Amino acid sequence: MKVDLHTDLRDEPRAEATANAITACVHCGFCLATCPTYLDRRDERDSPRGRIYLVKQFLETNQHEALTLRHLDRCLTCRSCETTCPSGVMYSDILDGGRTLLEPRVRRPLSARLTRWSLRKLLSRRRLLQLGLGIGRNLQTLLPQRLREALPPRQALIPLLPSTKHTSTRAARVLLLDGCVQSATTPNTSRALRNVLARLLIEVVETPRQGCCGALPAHLGHRGEAQQMARRNIDAWWPQVQSGVDAILSSATGCGVQLHEYAQLLAEDEDYAAKARAIAALTADVAAFLGRDEILHHLAELVPTGAGGKRVALHTPCTQVHGLGHTGGAGPILDALGYTLVPVRNNHLCCGSAGTYSILEKERSQRLRSQKLKDLTVEQADVIATANIGCQLHLQDDAAPPVVHWLELAHDAIATT
Repeated sequence: MKVDLHTDLRDEPRAEATANAITACVHCGFCLATCPTYLDRRDERDSPRGRIYLVKQFLETNQHEALTLRHLDRCLTCRSCETTCPSGVMYSDILDGGRTLLEPRVRRPLSARLTRWSLRKLLSRRRLLQLGLGIGRNLQTLLPQRLREALPPRQALIPLLPSTKHTSTRAARVLLLDGCVQSATTPNTSRALRNVLARLLIEVVETPRQGCCGALPAHLGHRGEAQQMARRNIDAWWPQVQSGVDAILSSATGCGVQLHEYAQLLAEDEDYAAKARAIAALTADVAAFLGRDEILHHLAELVPTGAGGKRVALHTPCTQVHGLGHTGGAGPILDALGYTLVPVRNNHLCCGSAGTYSILEKERSQRLRSQKLKDLTVEQADVIATANIGCQLHLQDDAAPPVVHWLELAHDAIATT
């Protein structure tokens, strides 16, 4: 698909890169069959192919219409289309380019601007979010029903085991990205991971200066803000990277995808491009890291003899399947730990969480959630397990079985030894 850039956009590197990405598309339509937003209402403009046409039209005419941005907003960024596409179109690059270029050109209504600004500033700041949740829980009886239902329950914290720090015994040395929303809403996910790593004699190197991965502003069209967050994390991790670490782990797959994309995000930054490539290369999804043969074997040895496992419906997030390309997810790990995995349907389709999507596109998001819960409960399970905090909070609202992070199940399996 050829793009003739408008003269006013030819000096913008982001416009040129987006146009180049579009050229790979042959408008075959294979993407329509796996696009949740197209399948939801069968609107071509809410399909990957349709959105590519809309971005192409903008690049050629420089007519920045609110309707174009509206259809880009409706994209989940699940990247299922990339897995399906026979031409290897990097649709997420086109979407990111379109959003980044259109966001400053299209003036949203004041209420929409305030909502998006609040989401970027609140959800990316762990302490501020923790404070807000604390106030909300203390005043829960005074809140409207909609807000009361949105508040995640407070978790009883798992006791932490001592971290492995002795060079003579440790199996590996890693950095952790705890995540903003995850740390504030489900702190036991990080605690479970730390305890599992401690039992495996894997040292966690603390880096208190790290912050948000930058996924939230990136998906909301604020690429510059995402770049600043990436630079902050690189500065926080770089001394430890230089001294030697085996991996940078993220237990939230949405954050993990963003870390992998640091290389692309800062490719044109002379001071950070090489460091960003190194960070991206070191980043590993926790399920992929613990699923390595030697680690998985050691992990299975920690399970008590005769321990029985629950029946688990495993939800593999889009960020894990399509973004990270880790299709098996935590399945092999849970299987090795004695859990029984029940069949689920349409594991490649998005649950409708997609970061802030469940807030900004609530009606569509809830329809997708309802369908996903049907697919996850096609056979009776004791628990639904996922690998991403957004999916966990989104699915647990209406789920009959409890929804947990799979790391909590891993922790439970070895906690008694």
